[in-house]
Amino acid sequence: MNGLSASPSLPKSLTGIQGLDEITGGGLPAGRPTLICGSAGCGKTMLAMEFLVHGAVQFGEPGVFMMFEEDAAELTANVRSLGFDLEQLAARKQLVLEHVHIERSEIEETGEYDLEGLFIRLGHAVKSIGAKRVVLDTVEALFSGLPNHAILRAELRRLFRWLKDHGLTAVITGERGEQSLTRYGLEEYVADCVIVLDQRIDEQISTRRLRVLKYRGSPHGTNEYPFLIGERGLSVLPITSLRLDHQVSAKRISTGIARLDDMLGGKGVFRGSSVLVSGSPGTGKSSVGAKFIDAACRRGERVLLFAYEESSPQIVRNMRSIGIDLGPWVNKGLLQIHSSRPTLHGLEQHLVMMHDAVRGFRPSVVVVDPISNLSLDRNELEVKPTLMRLVDFLKQQQITTLFTSLTTGGGMTPEDSQLGVSSLMDTWLLLRNVEFNGERNRTIYVLKSRGMAHSNQVREFVLSDEGVSLVDVYLGADRVLTGTARVAQEEQERAAAALRQKDHQRRLGQLANKQKAIDAQIAALRAEAEAEAAEVAFAIARQTLQERTTQQNIDVIAQLRGGVKAGSSQKKGKR
Repeated sequence: MNGLSASPSLPKSLTGIQGLDEITGGGLPAGRPTLICGSAGCGKTMLAMEFLVHGAVQFGEPGVFMMFEEDAAELTANVRSLGFDLEQLAARKQLVLEHVHIERSEIEETGEYDLEGLFIRLGHAVKSIGAKRVVLDTVEALFSGLPNHAILRAELRRLFRWLKDHGLTAVITGERGEQSLTRYGLEEYVADCVIVLDQRIDEQISTRRLRVLKYRGSPHGTNEYPFLIGERGLSVLPITSLRLDHQVSAKRISTGIARLDDMLGGKGVFRGSSVLVSGSPGTGKSSVGAKFIDAACRRGERVLLFAYEESSPQIVRNMRSIGIDLGPWVNKGLLQIHSSRPTLHGLEQHLVMMHDAVRGFRPSVVVVDPISNLSLDRNELEVKPTLMRLVDFLKQQQITTLFTSLTTGGGMTPEDSQLGVSSLMDTWLLLRNVEFNGERNRTIYVLKSRGMAHSNQVREFVLSDEGVSLVDVYLGADRVLTGTARVAQEEQERAAAALRQKDHQRRLGQLANKQKAIDAQIAALRAEAEAEAAEVAFAIARQTLQERTTQQNIDVIAQLRGGVKAGSSQKKGKR
């Protein structure tokens, strides 16, 4: 558990109230009385009633609620809006509502004045359901007619001792006094745990705060904590208990803009991380947030959007103009939009409402648009710690968060981090307006993105009825070219590419013609060589023929000459 660990030696009873158990390190002291004091309207009765209801429903500890001002019917009606059905709890013997009409004659007196009659009624109610928890609301009503403070102090001691002797975990509410915590200034001396509730008005804005003044035998948070009484009951924001011990994920999720994912290492942002999108008016911060929401809903994840400039129908309508339809996600229950003016509540009250909404809806993604509106007419020194608590809380819940922040002026330098929260962000995207050539265009770049490689290039950010897209920008002689200057540059590059293509084709044609000429020359030379070879072969054949003919003639002549000689010899023989 984040915050204070429960004391091993002091038994405690969980209240079931979000944040209060964290602050007190495990709840209220078991078997001991706790004093809840504060001015009218600060939430004492609501806190006490939640303590009883959660004890009965969640922890199996029945309770007795003894009231001295409003009756049971009024109390039942008042808490029904919080989802508490006291009549049903009473029917199941998990709760007893006991209204005591304060009249001196109704309290059994021993001596001058005592609470013996109250003890009898309270004891009977406790035994009837086996109660473990008791609430007395409010203690001042018991002594409205008793001027003797010595007797009052003695009776209070008897009351607290009676509760301890019976092992009851008790909550006693008391009205805030002018010079002391309570009207009589005595209760805080005999209670083991004292919790002070406060409702203050600052610049016409109301804020409720809670402080644990003392807690015998246990460490506890000592700061003031804002709390909210909302639809789900009382919710306390533990400020100092948030630590940097949250788990991290290596999983990446898409921003919904493909080329922006490419700029973020090709995979988008880490799940559970915080993203800041800052820029001057009209740069498209809300559009980036809408794409982020749309992408998450398409993945089947729940998304919570806190909007401080537009109503929910207006957001849905406006985003349709750039091809983003959030309406179906609202209808399917994947998207909840909480729209309000920053002046509706105090700063920390807004934070408590965010905590309450997150715990109720359990989203995977939260978008706050714009976070800078929470600082309207407020001290920045108060804003940054508050936003730090919100960021830490969402990281503890492993919720991926996108904040938009409005900057003033187009000449804003990157170091002008809005509200001083850039150091809390894992990824920081800066949108800027670029005015050139008689028109205004948008650019986007990644100032930082922890734990991942990311682009250092500037991209033009284009919004159209087809959606959101990023395009490459062009560097001119002295500036980045966007809009029509970029289009003109693209046309020039296309024309130059076409000209280069034609030049390549011309050169290839010339090369082909040259190749043909070379081939023709080769063919001619080959034909000439073949002709010369034929001539040589013919000459050789002719010479061979001539030599053969000559030899034949020689042989014939030789034969002829040999035949004559033979004939002559024959003739001589006959004679």
